[in-house]
Amino acid sequence: MSAVNATADETSWMLYGAYGYTGTLIARECLRQGLRPVLAGRSEARLAPLAAELGLEQRTFALEDRATLATRLRDIRLVLNCAGPFAATAAAMMDACVAAGAHYLDISGEIDVLEHAQTLSEAAARAGTIICPGVGFDVIPTDCVAATLAAAMPDATQLALGFDSRSGLSPGTAKTTLRRLAVGGAIRENGRIVTVPLASRTRRIDFGNGEKLAMCIPWGDVATAWYTTGIANIEVYVPASPRLVSRLRLLSRLRPLLRLAPVQALAGAWIARTLRGPDATERARTPMHVWGEARNPAGATCTARLVVANGYDLTVSGALAVTRALLAQTRPGGSYTPSRLMGADFVCTLPGSSGVRIE
Repeated sequence: MSAVNATADETSWMLYGAYGYTGTLIARECLRQGLRPVLAGRSEARLAPLAAELGLEQRTFALEDRATLATRLRDIRLVLNCAGPFAATAAAMMDACVAAGAHYLDISGEIDVLEHAQTLSEAAARAGTIICPGVGFDVIPTDCVAATLAAAMPDATQLALGFDSRSGLSPGTAKTTLRRLAVGGAIRENGRIVTVPLASRTRRIDFGNGEKLAMCIPWGDVATAWYTTGIANIEVYVPASPRLVSRLRLLSRLRPLLRLAPVQALAGAWIARTLRGPDATERARTPMHVWGEARNPAGATCTARLVVANGYDLTVSGALAVTRALLAQTRPGGSYTPSRLMGADFVCTLPGSSGVRIE
């Protein structure tokens, strides 16, 4: 099947970064759901075969020329950006979407990107556009848990979130993780995002499948949960062996080396050669357990748990559910978090998700 030119109605939204691991999963699911996005990205050689296979229009362009970027979106109502690391793509595409009057979504979990989105809220509101990054596993489940806990404990002043995943990583996720390691850990403390040493905070947590050691990580909720809940102190945890905690604490001392461009390039090339992302069988056997805990000044706690599909599968279903909602309904413009846009129970409507259990 060859790439085709579609009508204005059929080309009303764009999937940028369509040929990456997650972008390709989303593109193929679009075909199964009868959706026909414009496939876009910077590499003609990688984009053309996918567009031809799926019979979808393609547009090849990079994001460096911001002066003309909005013109690429003149007939586009919505952009779903899957081109990571998002630190290199999100700001330019957000600005272009606001200028073009198009909604912007992405699957980022990068703190700086999620924070930047909030600075554009007034401009997006004036343009009548919606900006909502993080409409994948980063950060739909944990953001919905945060909103649920805030409603259950309105006087909470501390929020801890986390997830237990045994899934393999895609090249894009691994490269983003590498960049974050070079920056360090992050928490929100008294309303401000604070950089902390890697793995500097640990605790034992039952994510829903038995108690285990967990370490604090710089996950996207350090940004988004503040805007969702107003809770001023936020940490995010994942399981970790004592050996991994020790290694990350040692690595924290070497962060200046990790920030060097040659080191990032060498590690990125190794990731590209060795990682392919989990296949369908691995994704099916690796669902994720999600956990959250709110605490108030009196020391009382409220805990939430749920099980969701593998993070990549949830990203596909979540991103497309938000896309469909925005294409079908008119909502006030501005910057949103996933739960503020779709509701605290949104995660429970996605395939493979259980209900949230509150204790």
